[in-house]
Amino acid sequence: MSVLARPPATFDRRLFLRGLVGGTVALGLAACSATANSGPVLASDATLPTEFPPDTALKIAAYQGSLTLALELSGLKNELRFQVPEWPNIGAGPDVINAFRANSLDIGNNAGLPPIQAEYQGVETKIVGVQLTRTPNYAFATKPGSDIETVADFKGKQLAFSQGQAQGTVLLRALEEAGVDQSDVTLTNLTSNQFLTALQSGQVDIAVLSNAQVPKYLEQYRADGAKIIETDVVDLLSVLWAPSAVLEDADQAAAIGSFVSLWARANIWTWENPDVWAQKFYVDTQNLSLTDAQGVIALANRPIYPPTWDEAIAWEQKNIELLSAAGFVDEFDAEKLFDRRFEHIVADAIPTEYRS
Repeated sequence: MSVLARPPATFDRRLFLRGLVGGTVALGLAACSATANSGPVLASDATLPTEFPPDTALKIAAYQGSLTLALELSGLKNELRFQVPEWPNIGAGPDVINAFRANSLDIGNNAGLPPIQAEYQGVETKIVGVQLTRTPNYAFATKPGSDIETVADFKGKQLAFSQGQAQGTVLLRALEEAGVDQSDVTLTNLTSNQFLTALQSGQVDIAVLSNAQVPKYLEQYRADGAKIIETDVVDLLSVLWAPSAVLEDADQAAAIGSFVSLWARANIWTWENPDVWAQKFYVDTQNLSLTDAQGVIALANRPIYPPTWDEAIAWEQKNIELLSAAGFVDEFDAEKLFDRRFEHIVADAIPTEYRS
């Protein structure tokens, strides 16, 4: 089957999304055992504890090993006060949702869209850490030989779209900003790891690529007419999130509370050590040339960890409205996605310049 195989034009997007969670990925993950913890039950409105047994365990997603490498290079891994039996290489929002549903993952790191999808699909989760981005970290790539020059030219085109990932938010916001109605384009349902294949084969006209993907794509296809359409649309949020059931275990909730500041400090370390990060991560593990790695680093955003989550909640509410207008979710109050007990933990642990 083609990677672009889609439901019929008359399909109910809401029913389609709900059906995804019962697929083979979720069934496969169900074979994984949940992290074994049996701490006291913690009510959602109870004060977050700070102490927990040293044998408390959490499974933390570390896509492509970037988180574990940052913790190791910065020395922060030595400050972990709990056990991490596994750092699953899971990054895409739909995969994280399936892992949460299967009780095989305790903490994920994603953009703001996956928690919205999880809520709609009936997977109860909470955001426990918020990082803001003020400049674009995604760009629109055209297929080789395309004549597209601006977002306005997307009318009548086939656009790669992932309703459960950050790329979907970026696309919907860019269309709205350019005054392009969703009915004027064809949204082709894919996951982000299918975007490059779809572009390369010409099966879609446009796909959203991360800044890290852009140099290699242009190196391969610029001569064939591929180009990048840049916009000022940002994907504001990077979040840490966890299943509500994990946060109902007092020991695990306390362990997560101790981890969120390490997560932020590791990200700050990569920002403050760009030459080391370019070599150790992008060159040594991602096989980029040093020149390309430095190009990606140059596009990186200074991490921001706000002392209040009001802006993040408003951003999520807008995402919910966009997805609802597209027929992908029902509207709900974005406040329910956040566990505000964790709101000030990171800001209290980092230098002032990274709080705004």
